[in-house]
Amino acid sequence: MVDKSEKFNWLVRLGYLSRAVLYTMLGLIALTGAQAISEGTDGIFRAIETYPAGTAILWLMAAGLIGYALFRLASPVFDIENNGSDTKGWAKRIGHAGSAVGHAALAYSAFKFASDSGGGNGGGAQQAASGVLGAEFGGLILGILGLVFFIVAAVQFKKGIGGEFMARIAPSAPDFTRMLGGIGFSARGVVYAIIGWSLVQAGFFSGGAQQIRTLGDALAELAGQGALFTITAIGLLTFGIFSLILARYRIIPKLDRDAGVPQFRAA
Repeated sequence: MVDKSEKFNWLVRLGYLSRAVLYTMLGLIALTGAQAISEGTDGIFRAIETYPAGTAILWLMAAGLIGYALFRLASPVFDIENNGSDTKGWAKRIGHAGSAVGHAALAYSAFKFASDSGGGNGGGAQQAASGVLGAEFGGLILGILGLVFFIVAAVQFKKGIGGEFMARIAPSAPDFTRMLGGIGFSARGVVYAIIGWSLVQAGFFSGGAQQIRTLGDALAELAGQGALFTITAIGLLTFGIFSLILARYRIIPKLDRDAGVPQFRAA
């Protein structure tokens, strides 16, 4: 049995706040046509670094994104969201594991910029991928991770359409939360599918670590696609606003298998 302390609770909420900043910045940079979007995720963190107290914000984001990654990792390990161990339950839990990996990579990039080591040359994701590819069965691991991201993408679309995420948000949340989440999750489904394909290319088709796409890189990949790019950018900006609401109203279950099923409200 693992007890979740109040400190971890606040760390997870900081994670949602960090996610809000990240997606809001990503959407704004894309919609304003800033050059930073061509630099992918590094461009986002570099833009934040130039703001007043930018370094402090990056440190908070690195800590928050790690907290969020740990929260997501607790789903496959402890099943804190009570998804169960059937096929459907494990699909959700594996999707959460993929989310944990993705946000850990973002935390690493934020840490590099906060510590003045910079995030150039593709950031943490490509460097980590190079290390994995150098190991035995590394290509297989990356390819499987890519398939996991496809599962994550499908889950995002399902959440956006079905609105099941509302079951894990406090009833006192604003009425427009459902709409924001639906738009945001659908947009995330697009970029997660691009990330998944990049991992499949790198792992199964020997595309190399340079093929790996992170969050910002995935949106940059859509640049020049007209309406699809604009709609996705607006969706990610919307997801940032939605994440800000979650930082306050998300119901965080206890890391306690004996605590029973969390009392989420009906969707």
